[in-house]
Amino acid sequence: MSLKTVGMISGYRNLNKRGDWLWQQTPHPFGVWGNIQMQALAEKPDFLLMYQFDFPKKNQPQSWLDKLRRKHPKPKINVESLIRNVPQERIIYLLREPPLDEVIETTKHNYQQAKQYCGYVSGPDDFAPTPDYMPAIWYHSNSFRELNEMPIPEKVSACSWITSGINRSVNHRRRLQFLELLQSSEVQCHLYGRDLPQWAESSGELGNKWYGMSPYYYNLSIENYAENDWYVSEKLWDALLAWCLPIYYGGAAADKLLPPGSFLRLPSLDEKGIAYIKEVTATPDAWYAAKDAIAEARQIILHKLNLLNWLSNFVSQS
Repeated sequence: MSLKTVGMISGYRNLNKRGDWLWQQTPHPFGVWGNIQMQALAEKPDFLLMYQFDFPKKNQPQSWLDKLRRKHPKPKINVESLIRNVPQERIIYLLREPPLDEVIETTKHNYQQAKQYCGYVSGPDDFAPTPDYMPAIWYHSNSFRELNEMPIPEKVSACSWITSGINRSVNHRRRLQFLELLQSSEVQCHLYGRDLPQWAESSGELGNKWYGMSPYYYNLSIENYAENDWYVSEKLWDALLAWCLPIYYGGAAADKLLPPGSFLRLPSLDEKGIAYIKEVTATPDAWYAAKDAIAEARQIILHKLNLLNWLSNFVSQS
């Protein structure tokens, strides 16, 4: 069977130079999974994935702040040159950011533009052309074989939270308020992350999330958005792959994708939520009770929800 190559272009700038993007999500060399080979930078791919790609807005006026920040005009994006002559029916658009109020107009613009170039357009919101869950990616540096075959890592601490200081939206600021409330409580939770506020008692940024998750029984997995039935992110996948029991705040998507008992529901981002975290993390009992469900969830993430598996199925049906 000849492999079909899948190229990629993204609005995440750091991904566009990654020739090995997603290679850690397969046990095979060079990004092979089933009938596909992920070759993000391929000049003439058989299929093209536009992953959270932001289409340029025509005739968008610049604010005085934009002009102040940019001494030179922002280079124009030529979409036709990026799609590498891939036929429209073989171009996939997957949007993965949540539909926050602050970005809905941009998201709708991206969907409208994507329909002109792509045969399949999807995102985790009700107004997407094809509403659907996001296929899973994760942010551990471990190989697929390690994650798939490893024994349970040694657990020595109660709870961790890996987050950031991003405060661009109301939801981001609400999460930071909960962080402040958590740190003023008696809950023992180790904090890691980037760009956190000066008042945050953080253990610093991590080069590999594994080290801030695998030694812990529990992990706070708090989404930036919890208001629909589609959105669920790597926050949950990363925790489970590290054999943590997630204390999860998010929408209903997780309940539909993962087995019962593989995560706990944080009831709210307030004093009630703090009390719940304190009660659960006081002992590892809940983790031991969930161990089998965590093992099952990990296999679902690695083999079924995996973005490479999703792409392979798409190619098979094309």
